[in-house]
Amino acid sequence: MSGEIGAPSIPLPSFPDRTVSIFDHGAVPGGLVDNTSAIASAISACSRAGGGRVVIPRGVWLTGPIHLQSNIDLHVEEGALVLFSTDYSDYPLVETNFEGLDRIRCTSPISGRDLENIAITGRGIFDGSGHVWRPVKRSKTTAAQWHALVSSGGVVTDEGSIWWPAGGTPQGGALMRQLRQDGRSASPEEYAKVVGSLRPVLLSLVNCRRVLLDGPTFQNSPAWALHPLLCEEVTVRNIFVKNEWYAQNGDGLDLDSCRSVRVTGSVFDVGDDALCLKSGRDEAGRKRGRPCTDIWIDNCTVYRGHGGFTVGSEMSGGVCNVHVSDCTFVDTDLGLR
Repeated sequence: MSGEIGAPSIPLPSFPDRTVSIFDHGAVPGGLVDNTSAIASAISACSRAGGGRVVIPRGVWLTGPIHLQSNIDLHVEEGALVLFSTDYSDYPLVETNFEGLDRIRCTSPISGRDLENIAITGRGIFDGSGHVWRPVKRSKTTAAQWHALVSSGGVVTDEGSIWWPAGGTPQGGALMRQLRQDGRSASPEEYAKVVGSLRPVLLSLVNCRRVLLDGPTFQNSPAWALHPLLCEEVTVRNIFVKNEWYAQNGDGLDLDSCRSVRVTGSVFDVGDDALCLKSGRDEAGRKRGRPCTDIWIDNCTVYRGHGGFTVGSEMSGGVCNVHVSDCTFVDTDLGLR
C-alpha cells in the first residue's frame, strides 16, 4: 500500500520572505571560533523583524547550544557543518524530561519550548559531538574499537565492561538511581560532580506546534537524536539521522506524547531504536495523560539499531491511531516492537 494513500494533511509552517545570514552577525567559519552569540543574534534579529529564514552557509561552524524561536526557519546550506562544543560547561543544567520522567540534564545542542511555526531545513549537517558524552559498552564493540577507545583516555568501570569519555563519570547513573529511591533532588554540588553523565538529546522540542524538519543530517547525538515532546502538527521528511551502532541511548526519533505527525522519506542509521513512540513512564505518564496519537510513518529506511519501529518503552499515557507503511528495516535486531 502506498504511503501517500490516505496520508494526513498536516499544516506546514510558513515564513515571511526575509533572510538573515549568520555571517552578518559576526559568525566565523573554520571550526575554531565559538559562534554561539552570532547564531543567537541572527535568530533574535530575524524574530524581532517578524520571522523568516536564518541561514547557516557552507563551512564548519563551532557553536554552543542553539535556542530556536517562533516563526524561524533555521536553514543549513549543503556543505555546512554545525559542530557543537565539546565543553560541558557550555550546556547549563535545565529541567527537562527524558525516558518518561522529569529530570535535570544538560541543555540540548538545539532546543525550543512553547514555540509555533518553526522549521529546520537544508542539506547541511548538525553534529552533536556525542563522542565526548556517551559511555560505550565493551560488548557492543570490536576488539579494535575497544582498544582505540581505552587508548584515547577516559575511564573504564572496575569490572571492565563500560568505557566513559574523559570528563564523563560512571557514578552519574548510580546517583540518579539513589535519588529516585530516596525521593529527593540532588544538590548543585552533587550534579556538578556528574555533569558529564547528564547527557542531553541533540534536538529537544517541547510543546511546539507546526514544526518542519526537512533535509538536514543529525548525527553523533549525546543521547537520543530527536525528541519532540508534547508537540502537534509535526512534519519530518528527507532527513538522515546517524549514530554509531554502539551509541548508548542513540535513538533516532522519539515522538513523545505528540499529535498529528507525518514522518516520510527519511533514513535512520542509529545505535538504538530508530522510530519510537512514547508517552511517559508509569505514574508520571498516566498523570500526564497525553497519548501519542495520529502518527503516520511511511517510506523510511532503518539500518541496524535495536528496533526499526517501536512502541515504548515509556508508554503509560497511551498510543493510538498509528499508521506505518512502505518502510524498510535492514539488519535491525527487531523490525517491530
